[in-house]
Amino acid sequence: MCTLDERILEHLEEESWSTPRYMEQAIELYASRARIQERCQMLTQVGLVTPAFGDYHMYEITSKGQEYLEGELDVEDLPRPTIHRLL
Repeated sequence: MCTLDERILEHLEEESWSTPRYMEQAIELYASRARIQERCQMLTQVGLVTPAFGDYHMYEITSKGQEYLEGELDVEDLPRPTIHRLL
C-alpha cells in the first residue's frame, strides 16, 4: 500500500464511486490517470475496491476497503497482488 492507495480509498469513501480521470483532478498527489488506474486495479485485486456497474473505469470502495480505512483490517491479511492478476 502506498499513499496514493490510501487517498484513492478515502476519495471513494467520500464520493461513493469515481473514475481515474476524475480522481486525477480531485486527488492532490500529482498522479497520472494511468497511475491511478493501475493502483485501482491493484486495489481491486486485493478486494479493497471493485468496479462499479461492471465497468473497469468506474470504481467503488468495498466493505474491506472501509474496514482498512477504519483500522480494522491489516494489509498483511490481504492477498498479495501478482503481475499475472493485473494482466
